[in-house]
Amino acid sequence: MTLAEIADELAAGCREGRERENLDRLYAPDAVSVEATDMGGGRETRGLAGIHGKHDWWGANFDVHAFATEGPFLHGEDRFALVFEMDTTDKATGERSQAREVAVYHVKDGKIVREEFFYTA
Repeated sequence: MTLAEIADELAAGCREGRERENLDRLYAPDAVSVEATDMGGGRETRGLAGIHGKHDWWGANFDVHAFATEGPFLHGEDRFALVFEMDTTDKATGERSQAREVAVYHVKDGKIVREEFFYTA
C-alpha cells in the first residue's frame, strides 16, 4: 500500500470503528506507540501485542460518547497525521471530558512503524 492508501484506510477505520482490524492490517509487528505523557505504564509501547493492549485498556476505562477524525494530512513520503476529537467519560471516576489530539504516523515498507500522540495535559 502507498502512504496515501495507508493514511486513508487508517482514517476510515477510525471513523467506522475498525481500529482493531486496522492494527493487524496496517501496522508492522514491531511498531512503536508513543504517548505525550506517561499514563502509568511508561510513554512508549513496543510491538503489536502491546498496542492491542493499549486499545483494550482504553475500551475498559472509557465510555466514548463522540469521536471524530480529521485528515489525513500527508507529510513527505513516510509520514501522515490525523486529528482526533473525543468526548469521553472515565468509567472509574464518572468524569466526562472533551479532548483533542494530533497523531503522527511513520510508515516504512508499506506498514505503520511508529505512532506519536500530541495533546495538552
